[in-house]
Amino acid sequence: MPNLLSIRSYSRMRKGHKHDFHQLVLPLRGVINIELEAYSGKVAPGECVVIKQTQYHHFTANQEARFVVADMAILPENLLHSDSVVFSITPPLNAYLSFIEKQLENQANSTLEHAMFQTFFLLLAEQAQTKQLDHRIRAVVAHILDNLAENLPIKHLATIACLSQTQFKKCFTEQLGLSVSKYITQQRLEKAKALLINTDYPIQIIAEQVGYHDVSAFSRRFSSYFGLSPRAFSQ
Repeated sequence: MPNLLSIRSYSRMRKGHKHDFHQLVLPLRGVINIELEAYSGKVAPGECVVIKQTQYHHFTANQEARFVVADMAILPENLLHSDSVVFSITPPLNAYLSFIEKQLENQANSTLEHAMFQTFFLLLAEQAQTKQLDHRIRAVVAHILDNLAENLPIKHLATIACLSQTQFKKCFTEQLGLSVSKYITQQRLEKAKALLINTDYPIQIIAEQVGYHDVSAFSRRFSSYFGLSPRAFSQ
């Protein structure tokens, strides 16, 4: 059973059990209500719940909801020694879940499934233990990551969170440990770094894809953040 990825649904009937392997549940659509010794609440898309071996747990979900479930013989070190039961996952892992779903629903291939699990494991090992976010801030973070090329005014982000601008900025900083503007800058520059390393896009295009229409301004901000200009970094 261990080291297996599957797509599952659950019922509204409350059930409970334990198993002798670790299990991760990552929602694709809908939420799961889960009860563990150290956690009781909902887990939504963009999050992962870690159920360590022999932990008794209860769970319910709407039958329409779908989840990637990973049964694992061992956990990456970052998860094994973490006290976080539920954490937010990175956009790359979130996107990879969609591929897992499509592959498992359309083809049975043990070689590919083994390779998918190995990639899944490596992506898990890269996850920072970001605490579970308030659903209002989680919606804003998802919007930011999906729209880094666009203007992201505080007024619009606060509307997404259904908070006043003052409440939103305070809540965001409490949840992420960064101001909204610093978080957006961080995400833009990290994406620019990945594009410089992994693509041959011109710097002008990369700047535009992360929200900078002035290449000089982009280069100054990138150089200040990483200590190298975009051109030097790409070489």
